[in-house]
Amino acid sequence: MSRKLEGKVAVVTGATTGIGLAIAARFAAEGAQTVLTGRRQAELDKARNAVGPNTLAVRADSANLADLDQLYSEVKSRYGRIDVLVANAGGGSMLPLGSITEEQYDDTFNRNVKGVLFTVQKALPLLADGASVILTASNVSIKGTPAFSVYSASKAAVRNFARSWTLDLKPRGIRVNAISPGPIKTPGLVELAGPDSVKRQSMLDYMATTVPLGRVGDPDEVAKAALFLASDDSSYIAGIELFVDGGQAQI
Repeated sequence: MSRKLEGKVAVVTGATTGIGLAIAARFAAEGAQTVLTGRRQAELDKARNAVGPNTLAVRADSANLADLDQLYSEVKSRYGRIDVLVANAGGGSMLPLGSITEEQYDDTFNRNVKGVLFTVQKALPLLADGASVILTASNVSIKGTPAFSVYSASKAAVRNFARSWTLDLKPRGIRVNAISPGPIKTPGLVELAGPDSVKRQSMLDYMATTVPLGRVGDPDEVAKAALFLASDDSSYIAGIELFVDGGQAQI
């Protein structure tokens, strides 16, 4: 049985934990030569060992343009091209209107908007014609969420990138799509509730009640959607937002 990404080169940013790690692992299992990035070397080393031997791990902050240059220099030297690019690195924090700080705004937009923009733009010389670019957005971009407006706005920008870049890259046949997860049990999500394990579980239990399927998602469920968009199975799909949220933002 052939693997869906056999012979392809895939780059996944923010791949040390959670959704990014799950995507990198599934891509590698489907035959891709997988490159993963992260900001913390110790976690990056653990992720590389978890994903497998055919993995290149490069320490990089996606909001740092010099780090991106180094990343793509290593990818060019090792592989010479990119067939699949997942701009997944990002994050955010919760502050209500009236308490939002310039520091929070800059951190969120640097990670989620600037980082995504330059991750893709600097990859253009290496992207093969017909490549697949996948952007990690969020279903909060179309929902109102208390104390989460800055993060939500940044993800709305990511969703528009998928639309606009599909047109920019039309001559090269490069497909750009966005994945918008709902509540997925990742370290980044549970940390929003603080260090207390009881509060974290209470938050997950509450989130499950807001999802029509009655549970929070698993990172591999997002990875399966990313695999679909990365593979030839989605060859006629471009500019979409694929919600992986148990129906939370749909009903």
